[in-house]
Amino acid sequence: MILGRNDATGDEKLEIHCYLMRFTFFKNTLFLIVLATFSCGSQSQEAKERDKVIHDMIPLDSVGRKSSTDRKIPAVADIITGAEQASDYLPLLRNKQVAVVANQTSILSEEGEQIHLVDFLIDQGIHLKKVFAPEHGFRGTADAGELVKDGIDTKTGLPLISLHGKHKKPTDLQLKDVDVLMFDIQDVGVRFYTYISTLHYVMEACAEAGKQLIILDRPNPNGHYVDGPTMLKENTSFLGMHPIPLVHGMTIGEYAQMINGEGWLAGNIECDIRVIKLKNYTRHTPYSLPVRPSPNLPNDTAINLYPSLGLLEGTNLNAGRGTEMQFQVFGSPYLPSEKYTFTYTPQPNFGSKNPKFNAVKCNGLDLRDTGRLAGVNLSWIIAAYHDYTKKSEFFNRANFTAHAGTPLLQQQIENGLSFKEIKDSWENDLKAFRKTREKYLLYN
Repeated sequence: MILGRNDATGDEKLEIHCYLMRFTFFKNTLFLIVLATFSCGSQSQEAKERDKVIHDMIPLDSVGRKSSTDRKIPAVADIITGAEQASDYLPLLRNKQVAVVANQTSILSEEGEQIHLVDFLIDQGIHLKKVFAPEHGFRGTADAGELVKDGIDTKTGLPLISLHGKHKKPTDLQLKDVDVLMFDIQDVGVRFYTYISTLHYVMEACAEAGKQLIILDRPNPNGHYVDGPTMLKENTSFLGMHPIPLVHGMTIGEYAQMINGEGWLAGNIECDIRVIKLKNYTRHTPYSLPVRPSPNLPNDTAINLYPSLGLLEGTNLNAGRGTEMQFQVFGSPYLPSEKYTFTYTPQPNFGSKNPKFNAVKCNGLDLRDTGRLAGVNLSWIIAAYHDYTKKSEFFNRANFTAHAGTPLLQQQIENGLSFKEIKDSWENDLKAFRKTREKYLLYN
C-alpha cells in the first residue's frame, strides 16, 4: 500500500486511516512506557537528592563564600527570594530617597552571578542614601554581642549606621531624609537570633516616622518546625522581644506581619509594610544558605543545630566557638574524658576573639553527623549537666534565662526532669502559638 497515493479509492483511504490510527496508538503507547520508566528512575534519584540535601550539609568558608568542595543543591535553585524579584519592588523606589537594612546576606543572583543588594540598587539608578547594619555589622565580621560603630562603606561611599552600637533603633534624624526603607537580612528562625529584634526596632521607627518598610523575604532554614519554651514577657531583652517559642517556624516577612498584628510595637502602632514574597517556597523545602548568616554559623549543620546548642551560651560549656566547628560540637574541661571523648582546644578566630575556655583542652561531643533535626534537642544539655564535675558553675542564670526566655527550663533540668517531661510542658503554649501564627503565614 502506498500511503502517499492521490488516486486511492474510498475503501483504501479508510484502510490507510485505520492503519495510521493503529500506528499512532502503538507509537504513543511505546513512548509513554519509556517515559514512565525514565520518570520512575528520575523520581528515585530526586528522592535520593532530597535525602542528601537534608543530611549532607554544605560548608561555607570563613568569609561566607562557598568553598571549592561544595556541591550544588537542586532545591535552592527553585526558590526565588524577594530580592530577586526586582520588578516587584523597583517601581516602589523610583524617584524616592531610599535606605536599606542589610548585611552580607543581602545578595541576589543576576545573570548567574551574585550581587549585593546595595550594588544592585545603585546600578538600577535608585537614590540610595544610607545603609543600616544589624549585629555583626554590614560585612558580618563582628563577634556576637560586639558593639559595631558607624562608618562609611569603602566601595560605595554610603554612610553605614550601626543598629548594634549606640542605637538599636533608627533615630528620627536618621530617617528624616529617607522616603522608604528596605529590609533584606537572612534569618535562621530562632528567637534569640537578634535579626528579628532589629526588625522590631526598624518597624517601630518607621511607624513613628510615617515611613514605608519594604521587606524582601527569604527562606527560613529552620522553618520546618515550631518548638521550645515560650518567652515570658518579664524576660524581654534583645535576645527575645516577643512571647514566642524558641523556634517560631516563620519567614522574616511572616514574622513582620505578626509583630504588626499582635500589637507588639510601642503604643500598639502599626508599620506600613510591603512584603515581597518568595516564590516556589514551602516550609519543608530544604534550603542551603549561600553565605553564612553570622560568623559562628558556618554551614547548614550549624544552622540546624543552633536552636538546641544555642542554649549552651548560657552555660559553662563551649559550643564550638574558637574553632571551625561552631554549634556542631560542645565541650568543657569539666566533662569526664572517658564519656566525652571528642577533644578540641578553642583558639581566637574569625568571629570569636576570646572564646570560652580559650587555649584550654575541652572534652566533648562531635555532633557533625547528626541528621536534620525537626525539634529542639535537650538531651545533650541534660546529660552534660548531669555529668558536669562543677555542677554549681554549670549555669549562668541570667544569660541562660535570656536564651531560654524563662527561668523554668533551668529549674526543670536541675530538678532532674526528663527530656520528654520538659517537652510535654511546652505543648499548651506551642498549641496556642501555632493557632495565632496561622493568621500571618504567607506560604502553605
